[in-house]
This record gives sequence, structure tokens and C-alpha cells, in this order.
Amino acid sequence: MASIESFKAPSVVGKKNQKAVQKAAAEEDDVIIDATALPTSRAQEDDVNMDEGEGSSIKKPQFGAAKASELDSVTKGYRKIPVPPHRFTPLKNRWLDIYTPLVEHMKLIVRMNVKSKAIELRTSPSTDDNSALQKGSDFVRAFVLGFEVEDAMALLRLDDIYLDTFEIKDVKTLHGDHLARAIGRIAGRDGRTKFTIENASKTRIVLADTKIHILGSFQNIKIARDAVVSLILGSPPGKVYATLRTISARMKERF
Repeated sequence: MASIESFKAPSVVGKKNQKAVQKAAAEEDDVIIDATALPTSRAQEDDVNMDEGEGSSIKKPQFGAAKASELDSVTKGYRKIPVPPHRFTPLKNRWLDIYTPLVEHMKLIVRMNVKSKAIELRTSPSTDDNSALQKGSDFVRAFVLGFEVEDAMALLRLDDIYLDTFEIKDVKTLHGDHLARAIGRIAGRDGRTKFTIENASKTRIVLADTKIHILGSFQNIKIARDAVVSLILGSPPGKVYATLRTISARMKERF
């Protein structure tokens, strides 16, 4: 049921009283938010947690300075490079040329394991270079892949010489006569195309069946690889020669 208040007539309110009533109603509508009543942000909570962590009993670990003997020490290591059957005879013939720089200059322990057909390298107490084992391993691996000892020696003397290997099928899938023609385009008559690429890019290239090995600096390897890839994709040798002439001229101007 409706209350008795609802049936009463509205009271007469003056202008002054009406303004006061409207002002009071407007003040009631405004909501005042206290800054202290707001929830703390995530950043403030993290700051509080950090402050609590700093005052905790957990201490940060302290590390002393490294000793000079520890910095100069060489990490002990061991490498084993397998030798394929067709490279074992050349390895025996040039063993003295391979063995001498590894022992005298790199200060490594070298052994030819005839039973497992592999070359084993190990650091010795006289080894004074941390990169000696890696350089020696790359040197032996380069000879095993087919490079001459004199060319592979650059891996021991220089730091910016690398080996790059890829297959013809990585560039284009070829079979049968098409594969033979691609290999022939890379080699050229009497190896002239391969020698031209080597001289222009200052690299050494070995064609081992469908695998191609390139020895040289990073930039020169890229130049030789681009030329070989162009020949595999079917570019005529004359066009590749012209590109190599342009690149070699730019290299001479640069240096």
C-alpha cells in the first residue's frame, strides 16, 4: 500500500529556499574520493617488496677477482678427425709436413690412429693458446677434405680464414647427365674455370664429387660461392667471368 506521505500536497518553497535545496542536492551528487583510499599500484607494491628484500637476512654472493694464473691457463681438450679411405695414403705421404706445425707451433700432441683411421689431437702442458686445438683441428680437416698442406696452413697462421662446404643439391636438384654437366661447368676445361674463380676471389676450391669445399676469408668465400652457384643454375661461364672481373676490380680499388 502507498504511504500517507505520498498523498500529501507539495509544500510551497520560496526562491531562496529552492536554491539552497538545489545546492545541497548537487553537493550530495559529487563523490569525493580520498587519495589514501585508492588501491596501491603494482609498481608501488614492487617497491615495497624490494625494500623488504633489502632488509632481509639473505646476503648477495661476493666473487673475488680472478687470478692471473687462471686467466693464462689453457683449457684441456681433445679432438678426433676421421680420415676417409681415399685420403689415408696422401696423409701418410705428407705426414711429416702435417705433424711438424701442429707440434712445433701449436704445441699440440698429435697421433695417427691407424686402427680407427683417425687423427687425434690433444692439448699439452706447453700449449699456450686456447684456440690452438681448434686451429689444429681445422687444419687437419682441411687436408682431409682435399686441400693442399700449403693452403691449409693459412688456418694456423691467420684468424679470419674459414672453411665452407655445400652440395650441388643444396642449390638445385640435379640427376644423371644434368649433374655431370653442372660439375663440368664448375671445373671447366682442364680446370680453368675453377682456377679463374680461385684467383679472382682469392680462395681455394675443392670439387669432391657433388660436394664443394671453399677455403678463404668470409667475404671472399661469399664471392666464390656466388660464382659457383651461378654456374650450377646454368649461367654461361662468360657471364660469370665478367662478374668476377667487376668484383676483382672493386676489391683492388678498395684495398
